[in-house]
Amino acid sequence: MRHLIVASLLASSVFVSPALAQDQAEEFAGPGAFAGAIYADAVDAEALGVRCDEYVGEVERRFDALAGQTGPATVTTALRPFDDLSAILYYGGAEYYSFSQSMDTAEKRAAGVDCYTRMNEIETRIGLSRPIYDRLAAIDASNEDEGTRYYLQQILAGFERSGVALDGEDRDRFQTLQEELTDLSARFAENYANARSIIKALPRELAGLPQDWIDAHPPGVDGMVDISTDTPDYLPVMQYAEDDNLREKLSRAYLSRAFPVNSEILGQIFTKRDELARLIGRPDYATLVLEDRMLTTAEQVEAHMAEMAEAATPAAQRDKDQMQAVLDERRGGAPLTMFNASWASQQVLKSAYDLDAQEVRQYFTYDNVRAGVLELSEDLFSIDIRPWDTPVWHPDVEAFQIFDGDQLLGAFYLDSHPRPGKYQHANHIALRRGVTGDSLPVSVLTMNLPRGGYETGLMEHGDVETFLHEFGHLLHNILGGNQRWFGVSGVATERDFVEAPSQMLENWVYDYDTLSRFARNEAGEVIPRDMVERMNAARVFGEGVQELGQLGYSNASLRFHQGAPQDASAQAISDAYRAYHAVYDPYGGRPEGTHQEATFSHLDGYSAGYYTYGWSRVIAADLFSRFEAAGLRDPETAMAYRTLVLGRGGSKPAADLIEDFLGRPVNADAFKASLILED
Repeated sequence: MRHLIVASLLASSVFVSPALAQDQAEEFAGPGAFAGAIYADAVDAEALGVRCDEYVGEVERRFDALAGQTGPATVTTALRPFDDLSAILYYGGAEYYSFSQSMDTAEKRAAGVDCYTRMNEIETRIGLSRPIYDRLAAIDASNEDEGTRYYLQQILAGFERSGVALDGEDRDRFQTLQEELTDLSARFAENYANARSIIKALPRELAGLPQDWIDAHPPGVDGMVDISTDTPDYLPVMQYAEDDNLREKLSRAYLSRAFPVNSEILGQIFTKRDELARLIGRPDYATLVLEDRMLTTAEQVEAHMAEMAEAATPAAQRDKDQMQAVLDERRGGAPLTMFNASWASQQVLKSAYDLDAQEVRQYFTYDNVRAGVLELSEDLFSIDIRPWDTPVWHPDVEAFQIFDGDQLLGAFYLDSHPRPGKYQHANHIALRRGVTGDSLPVSVLTMNLPRGGYETGLMEHGDVETFLHEFGHLLHNILGGNQRWFGVSGVATERDFVEAPSQMLENWVYDYDTLSRFARNEAGEVIPRDMVERMNAARVFGEGVQELGQLGYSNASLRFHQGAPQDASAQAISDAYRAYHAVYDPYGGRPEGTHQEATFSHLDGYSAGYYTYGWSRVIAADLFSRFEAAGLRDPETAMAYRTLVLGRGGSKPAADLIEDFLGRPVNADAFKASLILED
């Protein structure tokens, strides 16, 4: 089985809400109808506990019924009940995973952690159920459609990876390890969510920061300014603050959150994962988790990383030379580090590309950006997005429905601004997947974007890109949600493809036609065309350094899962992380005294597979090449993409989806070309 619940961070989950449209609700009689409205009952932790018990009871009932079946095993008698069981299990897990990230009290967030942990434990038991596996393996699907045959094949392979063939002590140990890993993952996520630090600065130390940022951070009674490690604080300081000491102080706090507790947890996770993989005959955990990917072996991942490093190294050296020249001129030859790289990059953009990010950000406020993202999605994919009147869990949260003509396709929530205890980065959780005749897809985007208007809430252009990226996952879930089977609906493709559609969509935030529709300054003036042209000219700068940094993350992710650590202590894991990452690190290694691994959540959620982002960038660039040739607003191309890629969910291999759209297999030519600076 695929590990459904933990994967909800960036992949899909399932949720349906009959509250989507009352006149359609009565049609649903399957798992979706049981799920009910998602947030209406989120009154307090006790109510969440009661709702969780109802989920667990329903899952256990269906589990027992399927395991106890007799008679002929068919698609109708066995596969359909299994798919429904998987859906209900995922409904509960993803719903409570969302609660754990975003609820307004610590008690509710803890209830979320408790419940999705319970769901993961049940999933482990299902994966070890020989009676269920035998029922599914006995199905003759030769006369079924291609999607059903593919789905059944994936399920059976997943059971084998879940230890179904184990007996006796090995089986018991496998289950124990899975349960322990579930608990460790929950603790890691909870520590991460609460790992928020505050530093204090004198007002004079804020020189260089945007005025709207300064206005939003008045001094306290002690005359000092509080600066948090939240993204809307951290990124502007690192990019714009002239004070080198302030940047280093904040960065050290940011890079050491949740240490040592989470680094110690990672040591335990890596050790237990390695033991688990060996129990089912794999040499290491990386081998196990890569088996159902597009790149199916560590050797293929290593070859991909080597190819990307070769392509990116010249561009990275060009980037570093430009940044070092700034430091030579303005900082007396200070070496390039993680503490000054973002600031130096901004100076290069000004001097080499006549581009001032502080001028660019004058054109982006949250309300305008949200409107622009929704309008782009409507225009590209021939959909209609309307406000949705439904219960939400915080006043910040907005809700919308998506229609195709009069047909309701699904709905989504936007939880866009930071607050204490909330998940600190950006992600998509598919609260529901769409199943024809049973459930409509529902998504939630959890983000941390500046709130407010021109005076206190301007967004970076990178924030706009992040918004559109996450919205791409949302569109994939909803537009791919008309499927026969829950297990292939929405973002249910191979894990190393799921980022590609979102990464491809990022290109539209560099398109003048797109930006001119919503990017306006306080005077109402549209972003100038020549500014967008300069943004595009400057786009290649920093790509090489960025790519090598991402390869560093990918290398660390892979190496940590190619054998158990000799020393699983917090400091040993931190030292290993710096060593692994330094293979590709453009800044010469992670700074001593920092512990970034403690909040590198992908070491848990993606395990050995962080390379997914780089591999997906290759795919995204290739997919985008068809739009470049036809025009970014070409309706025929956009509809082909909606139909052939997004609309098919995970009903066939990702390589086939790509080839259906491009007319050929994927290649890296377009991505490599994007790293080359034209003279």
